[in-house]
Amino acid sequence: MKYDDMGLIPAIIQHAQTKEVLMLGYMNEEAFELTKQTQRITFFSRSRNEIWIKGESSGNWLTLVDWKLDCDQDSLLIQALPAGPTCHKGTSSCWGETSCSDFSVLEQLIQTIDTRFSVPKEGSYVQSLIEKGLSKIAQKVGEEGVELVIEAMRDEPRLFREEAADLLFHYLILLKAKDVDFKDVLEVLKQRSKL
Repeated sequence: MKYDDMGLIPAIIQHAQTKEVLMLGYMNEEAFELTKQTQRITFFSRSRNEIWIKGESSGNWLTLVDWKLDCDQDSLLIQALPAGPTCHKGTSSCWGETSCSDFSVLEQLIQTIDTRFSVPKEGSYVQSLIEKGLSKIAQKVGEEGVELVIEAMRDEPRLFREEAADLLFHYLILLKAKDVDFKDVLEVLKQRSKL
């Protein structure tokens, strides 16, 4: 790894799933080692002349997924999963975009469902399903699937979209109840696309 004459290397942060470029920061050797050890993206602030962990004040962490050097070994591409907006201005990237895809809504929903399973919340619909157990969650997926088919036969586009959203929502809850990561399902689809 080739650091510049100030002991820094530019680090391009990319969303590990959507491939959206989120931000650019600089790392020194200590920041890079801390990133690997803690799995939290850590930078060296040139203006403050100190180490800082992205998200330590906002809670919008960047969790390390993978990293690699470019062909000249003088810049890093870091793939990470954000826990909220990356930019301090509230956008998903520091270039003012809200998201390069609408999958950020899906990611937030998955995170919320994950949280309900680990930290119960009184009055939450997801929590009420969790308490009723796997059979009720699976039943809801079946019910929503039937309702989607019924709406497909009607000429009500808005209702069809709503039922499609309901089916996806309950499907994600079922995945979590079965301890299956949505990324694993996407990997199956990715493998099938090669056939």
